[in-house]
Amino acid sequence: MRRHVSDDQDWEQVDDEDCWGVNYTEPTAQIRGKIETIPHTWGEEQPEKEQNEITKSTPERERLSVPHAARDPKILKDRNLENEDIFELIKNPLETGAVRIFEQPELWDTSIGPTQAVTTQGIATIHLPSGPLSMDGAQWHLLKHTLTNDGPNHLGPSLQNELTQQLKLDKDKQHRSFSWKLLRTLKSVFHATQYQGDTALTFPPIFKNARRGTERMWGEEKGSPQPMVINWPGLTNKKKTELTPTLSTTDNWILLTHPLGAKNKSQPPLKESQRIARADGKCSRQKGWWREGKDELATHSMTTEVWDKYKRPNLRGHPYSLTGSPRRG
Repeated sequence: MRRHVSDDQDWEQVDDEDCWGVNYTEPTAQIRGKIETIPHTWGEEQPEKEQNEITKSTPERERLSVPHAARDPKILKDRNLENEDIFELIKNPLETGAVRIFEQPELWDTSIGPTQAVTTQGIATIHLPSGPLSMDGAQWHLLKHTLTNDGPNHLGPSLQNELTQQLKLDKDKQHRSFSWKLLRTLKSVFHATQYQGDTALTFPPIFKNARRGTERMWGEEKGSPQPMVINWPGLTNKKKTELTPTLSTTDNWILLTHPLGAKNKSQPPLKESQRIARADGKCSRQKGWWREGKDELATHSMTTEVWDKYKRPNLRGHPYSLTGSPRRG
């Protein structure tokens, strides 16, 4: 067919059986016209719009459970490293990246002095006389640099004492460990450098000094009056008594507490104090957060109050809040 059409043969003079076969049926005028145009349009590009419509394929919908990248991953080349020590690789990373998969999590020896400890997957396990203690690895790293005032040999007994006090506070329904976001906001009011309350296991590291009453936890050895944020329920009655003279003679402090009056009513913690904010909301962390470093907050179904020195005219307008819309008193 292609030969006779391209040679412009006369259709009337072509033998039907020689060209088309014994069962040939003469084409209609419409089909014959289409056949004659084939040699002239063969291989021509289709219009861009029409071609796009034809070649455009419907994209395959990506399954939620199997992303496309999983079906066509970038293959990593197998490499041999001179040093397979994972901790050395972390300290001195290679110029070319490498992936190593371990069947068991690596243990990092984080002992100090006679106090034995290992850290794995962000959780430190410290061996104390009362038994193994698990806590957030970052917090343990902080304690190793803050509870060694008397040398590393006293770290174990100091940590055991802090643990005993922390467990008592966790059982107290009125005690709360306030969120660091809230403490950081209150810290900015007077540019506070000291924190009062709680234990070394929950002290916020955003303050240069941490004390309980006159007891130093870290920072300056000699206590001096300085701007401070106070977690009032985090202090024992003895520590509150030690701190009261300083609060009476200074006015650059902010005090956090739950309502001290009966039936959730306000009651000044000190005769020199005035309430500047009162709110319900998620202002404190969940009980036992220090064991795994969890950031979840909890309401504890309690109200939080903020107090400062009496007759301070300018603090009420300071732009901070406990929940975003506190009730100011």
